[in-house]
Amino acid sequence: MQQHAEEGFRTGFIGIVGPPNVGKSTLLNRMIGQKISITSKKPQTTRNRIQGIVNRPGCQLVFIDTPGIHTARSPLNTRIVETALSVMGDVDVLLLVVDASDADPESEAMLKTALQNQNRPVILALNKIDLIARPSLLSMIADWSAIYPFKAVVPVSAETGEQVDALLQALSETLPEGPAFFPEENLTDLSVRFLAGEIIREKVFRQTGQEIPYSVAVTIDLFKEDEKKADLTRIHATIHVERDSQKGILIGKQGSKLGRIGEDSRKEIERMLGKRVFLKLYVRVEKNWSKDSRFLSKFGY
Repeated sequence: MQQHAEEGFRTGFIGIVGPPNVGKSTLLNRMIGQKISITSKKPQTTRNRIQGIVNRPGCQLVFIDTPGIHTARSPLNTRIVETALSVMGDVDVLLLVVDASDADPESEAMLKTALQNQNRPVILALNKIDLIARPSLLSMIADWSAIYPFKAVVPVSAETGEQVDALLQALSETLPEGPAFFPEENLTDLSVRFLAGEIIREKVFRQTGQEIPYSVAVTIDLFKEDEKKADLTRIHATIHVERDSQKGILIGKQGSKLGRIGEDSRKEIERMLGKRVFLKLYVRVEKNWSKDSRFLSKFGY
């Protein structure tokens, strides 16, 4: 619901797009100043449209973080890419994020194709400049500027925060005038229930490394305040995998790995909620769920 507009106030939706694993979610978290989108070193960690809100003097920026645009080779990846591409037609401005330290020719070719028919401003963020030599930046900016008429090209580091304010300023100046869409205190439109599931999924990725592929989904089965203890929230969640071997890896010897996943998840959810959490995790095998449209819909893809 839009708020009352002051004269000259700017607001709008910004779609964050780009190849996998270039730091889109890290950049969103940095701009907002709080973690709302999970991160890991694995590509395609983000699967859903994650919406975050930044309020600046005279401006409200509503960001939509999307999965990485890549060549889809499975029904799950097809859904992920469709989610990313759908955003490109629903926003006022596109923020294209690329890894300045590691160009991927295949992803760059896909992005060029996707940008061809855009009728909205596109701003390019060259991320991870903390990893490259500064003299190469000028030639990199020139190379990208020759590819597409970007509204602005801004080198940034989501990791250190360098140039992030300059990026926010460039985005603010590009948005149309209009009233704010959300109250000033809002940082996201996502429910804490959804965020809790995303935190658990992130901890699975971080604890299992390369042992567990992307065929992992998390559903929240119970999320409620304890009836007797107001400062305690009870959460039951199920981690879905595709094979019995994956279940064994997740649980670990005598439940050790699942215990670490649960402990790390609980601590972060407690920080998010500002209260104590009782977290119970289950692991369930759903054979080949990432190739089954019924399960993809059930798990929110």
